[in-house]
Amino acid sequence: MASVARIPIIDISGDIQDEAQVAKELVEAAIEHGFIYIKNTGRDIPVATVDDAFDLAKKLFRAPLEEKQKCTIQQNNRGWSAMQYETLDPKNQRVGDFKEAFNFGEFVDGKAQQLIPETIAEHESQISAFRDLCYEMCLKINTLLGIGLEVDPPSFFTDAHLRSKGPSGTILRLLYYPPLTSTTASAAEDVRAGAHSDYGSLTMLFRLAGQAGLEILTRDNTWAPVPVLPPGTEDDAAPPILVNIGDLLSYWTNGLLRSTVHRVVFPGDKGSLVEGETDKEPRYSIAYFCHPVGSMPLTLVPSERVRAFAGAGAEVVEGNPYAERKVLTANEHLHMRLRASYLQLYKDNATE
Repeated sequence: MASVARIPIIDISGDIQDEAQVAKELVEAAIEHGFIYIKNTGRDIPVATVDDAFDLAKKLFRAPLEEKQKCTIQQNNRGWSAMQYETLDPKNQRVGDFKEAFNFGEFVDGKAQQLIPETIAEHESQISAFRDLCYEMCLKINTLLGIGLEVDPPSFFTDAHLRSKGPSGTILRLLYYPPLTSTTASAAEDVRAGAHSDYGSLTMLFRLAGQAGLEILTRDNTWAPVPVLPPGTEDDAAPPILVNIGDLLSYWTNGLLRSTVHRVVFPGDKGSLVEGETDKEPRYSIAYFCHPVGSMPLTLVPSERVRAFAGAGAEVVEGNPYAERKVLTANEHLHMRLRASYLQLYKDNATE
């Protein structure tokens, strides 16, 4: 069995008895690991709803190619990206990521504000409802982070993510990674998602039991697989939701909250797998990339702990990557990152 990542498991479901303690645990996990398992009891996001979302993802990726091509991803980060279209680690990858993805942006009154394949058109309201559940959970986590960091006001993060204040770069993403076969077993194609850190404030990742692939870069600079079912969750109603801190939130907190590098690889016969997981079958995952309102300026978060870490009024913490800041808006930060991942898309539209 592979030596797995040690990531805390936290329960935020239902009525939290000791909100301050849970908030503290969440913040400490975000600082130390950048990743947190959130127990999925079904109270915040019903288990059946998650199952239905995965069924829909499988249906979408089986849709005719011409349907998906009509919905090819645009610079607003919405739509379908084909195999090897996205390159998450352009400095080290010779080919793009061996995966397919579909990004859903905002919905208005249950209607997508983008083209979607005809195959799933009848499920538009279902996608919208699932996205709403993810949004509410995102607000809940942001509320706890505000409490844990003693932000003034405590609702600072939550307010920044309210849809009522304007559009954001928030994306619901369905992902498909084909299985490892004899014809896709080259070293380059084993990389399904290159080493990267996420762009936004928070990512919530849903996975299916038994499907291998995700690894994080630990503090000692080694790769460790992230089990879908960590010890203690095997009998839960559903696999825990994996939450990680994105670059935007790390930047916003001057590097206090950690945005951890991660990747998806299929190790095959040359690598090691978590017991009970396989890379011989297709891998599906669903990610909800949470972003604050696009016009939000990323000035330093109003927290004494953040200010102390940033070195305000004292020496800057050694190794802090954000010691010299430039105030960006949330949208500016997002598009800076997208240009690096979708080289062809931005090249093709350079004159538009």
